[in-house]
Amino acid sequence: MQDKSDISLLRLIEDFLTARGTRKPSPHTLQAYRRDLVAIGQLVAEENDPPLPLAELPLSVLTARTLRSAFARFAAPRAPASIYRAWSTWNSFFIFLVTDGVVAGNPMSAVDKPSAPVPLPKPLRGEDTPEQLLHAVAREDQRQRHPWPERDLAVLALALCAGLRLSELLALRVGSLAGRAGERRVEVDGKGGRPRVIPVEPELDAVVLRYLDSRRRRFGARSVRREAVLLVDRHGEPLRRGGLQYLVESCYRRAGINDRVPRGARLHALRHTFATRLAEDGATASEIMWLLGHASLTTSQNYIDVTAGQQRAAVRANRTNRALGGLAAGGS
Repeated sequence: MQDKSDISLLRLIEDFLTARGTRKPSPHTLQAYRRDLVAIGQLVAEENDPPLPLAELPLSVLTARTLRSAFARFAAPRAPASIYRAWSTWNSFFIFLVTDGVVAGNPMSAVDKPSAPVPLPKPLRGEDTPEQLLHAVAREDQRQRHPWPERDLAVLALALCAGLRLSELLALRVGSLAGRAGERRVEVDGKGGRPRVIPVEPELDAVVLRYLDSRRRRFGARSVRREAVLLVDRHGEPLRRGGLQYLVESCYRRAGINDRVPRGARLHALRHTFATRLAEDGATASEIMWLLGHASLTTSQNYIDVTAGQQRAAVRANRTNRALGGLAAGGS
C-alpha cells in the first residue's frame, strides 16, 4: 500500500463528507459528522508533542493510543449518547479510509465506547394534549403579527398524523401528496436514503388541501405547482430548519402546553406521539418500523415496550388494586 501517512486529516474529513453526501443525509447530519471528527482531531492535535494546529495534523498521528487519549478527554463532560455517536462517526471514517486504501486497518476497535443507548420515546404528555394543540392552532390568533393558521395546522398534522421528521417535512414538495381521493399518500424522502410511502387519511388530506388553497390565495396559482416546496414562510419562501422549529414552538406557546413537551424533543415530540399512539392502538413493531422509517426493528419495538410499561404503571396506580392488596394481606 502506498504511504499516505502525511495526508492532512482535514483533507480526509472533507473527502469522507463528500462521499457521505451521495447517501443524501440531511445538512444537520453532515454537520454532526464534521463536528465529531473535528472535535476529536483537535484533541489529538493539542496532545501532540509538540502541539500542532489542526490544519497541520497528519494522518500518521492518529493511532490507537492517541485516539484513546482523545476520546477519554472528549468523554469526560459528555453524555454516553454523545460519546457513542462520535465513536460511530470515527469508526465510519476509518472504514472509509480502509476501503479507499488510505490506511491498512481500523484502530477504533482499540478505543472503548459506551453501550449503544436505547432512546426512550418522548411523546407529548397528557392524554388529550395533541387534540388541544390542534384545536388551539386552528383558530386565528389576532395577537400574532402574521397569522396563518392553515399553514401551522398542516405542519402539526403532518408530524402528528404521518410521523415525519423535521428534515422530511422540509423536503416535501406539493407533489409529494399523491393518489386519488380516498387513496391519498405522502411520498417521503426518508433518513439514510430510505424512501417510504405513508397513507393519508381524509382528515389530514383536507387539512393540507385547505393550506394549499390559502397559499394559492396569498401567492397565486404558480406557488402550488407540483415541484414547489410544500411548506413555506409568510413570504412564500421555503421554510428552513430554524423557521420550522420556531413555528412549532410558537404553536406550543399559543396552545399553552409548553410544560407538556419533553425537554430536547420539541418537534420530534410530535413524531414520537404518532408512534406511541400507533403502539397503544395495537400496531406491530414491523408496522411502526415501516411507517416511521426506522433502520432497526429494535427502535420500533421500544415504543411497544414503553407503552406496555406505562399501561402497567397506570394499572398499578389504580386505588382499587391498592385496596385489594390490603385484603390479600388479611386486612378488613
